[in-house]
Amino acid sequence: MIQAIVLDIEGTTCPVDFVSKTLFPFAQKHLNSALMRRDHDPEIDALVQEAINEWELDPDPASQAMLMQAQQATPSTRDVGDYLQHLIQADRKSTALKELQGIIWKQGYLSGEIQSPLFPDVRPQLDNWRREGIALAVYSSGSIQAQKLLYAHSNEGDITGRFCQWFDTRTGPKLADQSYTIIAQKLELHPNQVLFVSDHPGECDAARQAGMKAMFCLREGNPHQDPGGHDVAQKLSDIDLHKISQSDISSS
Repeated sequence: MIQAIVLDIEGTTCPVDFVSKTLFPFAQKHLNSALMRRDHDPEIDALVQEAINEWELDPDPASQAMLMQAQQATPSTRDVGDYLQHLIQADRKSTALKELQGIIWKQGYLSGEIQSPLFPDVRPQLDNWRREGIALAVYSSGSIQAQKLLYAHSNEGDITGRFCQWFDTRTGPKLADQSYTIIAQKLELHPNQVLFVSDHPGECDAARQAGMKAMFCLREGNPHQDPGGHDVAQKLSDIDLHKISQSDISSS
């Protein structure tokens, strides 16, 4: 019996292009000005130091060449900004960059410059599941701070209260089955009591390998259109928890 549902965000509850066309460009535009606040903002100063540490360990030849070209023994704030902009252009992951993006997005959300556009079926279906006693959680590659901001400043208002747990890649990579094992443990449930919903077939594979149920979310405009053998839902209201639970009984 399904007792919890873990939801991806991009392509599942929110259009993929909101992140690529709104959030990422906004953060990129305001990144350098945010870094310049490090002298009077301890949080940003700590993230600049974390970025430098990541940079020094980055094996990418282009990153190492940039480090060699830095004007000082310790890279300047401007140098760090250039490195982080390089990561953005190369679409590479960085914990420090994710946290900085979260800070910048928070300012955008609070000022009203950003509002997240949830799919129209999301809030009603979350409410339906909660009425059925289903625990709801989020697992996204974006930081937990960014996840909460997205759901707190949506076109449906603040819906963060619908979720009981939040997970990001600090739990583990989304393509690693061990990450889903950890999530089930945090939810205090057996993996087969948890349904994971995502628009990425590789993530669905990893969840299923960990023993969870998986549902592929096929929204219009999503980059992944092949479900890879997983059951498909075009919207959250297509998900039939009774049918999923009955499949367990019939296969046992």
